[in-house]
Amino acid sequence: MMVNKKQIRELLNESACSHNDKKKSSCDKPKPGATSGGCAFEGAQIALFPYADAAHLVHAPATCQGASWETRATPTSWEGENNVPLGYCTDVTTNDVIFGGDQKLEDSISYICEEKKPTAVFVYETCVTAMIGDDMDNVAKRMEEKYKIPIVVVHAPGFVGSKNLGSRLGGEAVLHQLIGTREPQQIHPFGINLIGEYNVTGDMWQYTPILEKIGIKVVSTLAGDGRIENIQMAHRAKLNVIVCAKSLITLVRKMEEQYEIPHISVSFYGKRDTTNAIMSIVNAFGDKTLTKKALEVIKKEEEALEQRLLPYRKILENKKAILNTGGNKAWSIASALQDIGIEVVATSIRKCTLEDIEIAKKYVPILMKVPANEQAKLIDEHGVDILLAGGRSLYTAIKKKVAFVDVNQEKKISYGAYGGLENLAIDVCAAVLNPVFKTVGEPAPWDENR
Repeated sequence: MMVNKKQIRELLNESACSHNDKKKSSCDKPKPGATSGGCAFEGAQIALFPYADAAHLVHAPATCQGASWETRATPTSWEGENNVPLGYCTDVTTNDVIFGGDQKLEDSISYICEEKKPTAVFVYETCVTAMIGDDMDNVAKRMEEKYKIPIVVVHAPGFVGSKNLGSRLGGEAVLHQLIGTREPQQIHPFGINLIGEYNVTGDMWQYTPILEKIGIKVVSTLAGDGRIENIQMAHRAKLNVIVCAKSLITLVRKMEEQYEIPHISVSFYGKRDTTNAIMSIVNAFGDKTLTKKALEVIKKEEEALEQRLLPYRKILENKKAILNTGGNKAWSIASALQDIGIEVVATSIRKCTLEDIEIAKKYVPILMKVPANEQAKLIDEHGVDILLAGGRSLYTAIKKKVAFVDVNQEKKISYGAYGGLENLAIDVCAAVLNPVFKTVGEPAPWDENR
């Protein structure tokens, strides 16, 4: 199904988005320069790439593939060949622009199916192939009949909008081409779909064992440690759980209309939010036995966590932090920091939805709109000890001689749920106790102008 203006308008004016209650304009209308922070193609790939059992083929010049593959550390338990770190590209050239790239696309799909044996192939449309009008849907249909596996065309050319819109388009592709195409042997009474959970650094693995211990079954994920077979059966789950990523709200709204699956939105960062998330899922089922089991498991998990956090709380007592990450992390990471005893002075609201901003106000007193201009001043004014941000803010931490922790997607360890909170406490303590942040800005001993 080729993307068109009507579909884009629908996705940008999503009825389930909170912004529709407060303003008439769309949430993400394309405009010149809007893709500088990530285009629609990149957003679609991020949403779908964690399916390690599927091959991901980019129909584009090689530059599109080189700038986007393996953008996040998304581990998988898939025992076959992991397709996430593998970049497949049709390498569209000038000749293909003139004469069409359909044959090259067909040959590429044939090679992948015959040599790699994936369970499915995602084929991504990009700016060039959208403009030259390659009939990707027709090619995919013929290849699907030939190889008997799903060939999912993702129409998300970069020029249609931002990364957020691309994630929505990825969700549309999954909804129309995968979900509902397979039936499970049995339907679990407490089955859920995890939507918008990408298992970055293994976040999902921190809390899914707890859910399973309670008696909740994860039917499918979109797309962390996901399987094509499972997402095909997602229509038989009893509840959709959005994990922070509001960009996929359209998908769950349509699944509610089509399959009568209700949805909730939760965060698994920090002790309080993890407990609230688990109880929100449990309460959605309204089963007394399930609720009783959940309370027992949560009590044990929280007590064990508090014991493990004791030595770190002593180090972090009276420490202040600034958080510069944006999106849902503006409040979810802030909540986690507060749970280990840190006062969060300010947080960035760049790339935040209106809903994220309203939630962030409940956690943090100062919301930074332009953190590059504000964070250094706030560090001085409030005596901040720790800056938590992406790698680009490291220079600010060095200049101001405060501890620094990278909490963006490039992080190497999970901060999700109870176990992840302990990891966060360890990393923050290591940064606070590291003498390099105090000494790196000092003149060298041999500098005569000290």
